[in-house]
Amino acid sequence: MRKFIVIDGLDGSGKDTQVNLLAEAYEKKGRNVTVRSHPCSDNKFGRKSKQALLKTGKYNKIKATVYFGLDAIRSVHMYYYNRDVDVVIFSRYILAVMYLPNVVNTIVYKIVAFVLPTSDCMFFLDITPEESLRRIGSRDEETEMFENIESLRENREKSRKFTYNWNVVPADDSPEVISEKIVAKCFSTD
Repeated sequence: MRKFIVIDGLDGSGKDTQVNLLAEAYEKKGRNVTVRSHPCSDNKFGRKSKQALLKTGKYNKIKATVYFGLDAIRSVHMYYYNRDVDVVIFSRYILAVMYLPNVVNTIVYKIVAFVLPTSDCMFFLDITPEESLRRIGSRDEETEMFENIESLRENREKSRKFTYNWNVVPADDSPEVISEKIVAKCFSTD
């Protein structure tokens, strides 16, 4: 059976950790798994999105979002329709639209969610902005434009208007507790 899974959330919520744990769980079951973590560094759209994220300003915010979208669409085209893959897991996907201006983001989300593939295994890791910022501060990486307390609070609030049909998982818990919830939901729908 072919499976499409998405794990999204604020920066520092543990998306890549959960993606890797889930991929491991599926590989142990003998499934062929492909993981895509957006923005991807293996193509120009992902690289341009990442470059814009490391800058500031409205122009770079829109640029980061548009290039991110093109990167995700590229991944859908290359991996979602690949019949040699049993399980496709995306870290970050269509929720990037929440960074667009209000009203526009809602319209774009509805279009994107209609046109691009979705599934019953789309997870939003709901972390408090304070815990998110603490985790971001413990990493040895450049800070992105949305990695400050004001943006994290605003984006967590914005996410609520898009994740109404997602599996929302509290992400302040340990990675193991979060993983158990995600794996159980995914395996139950295989």
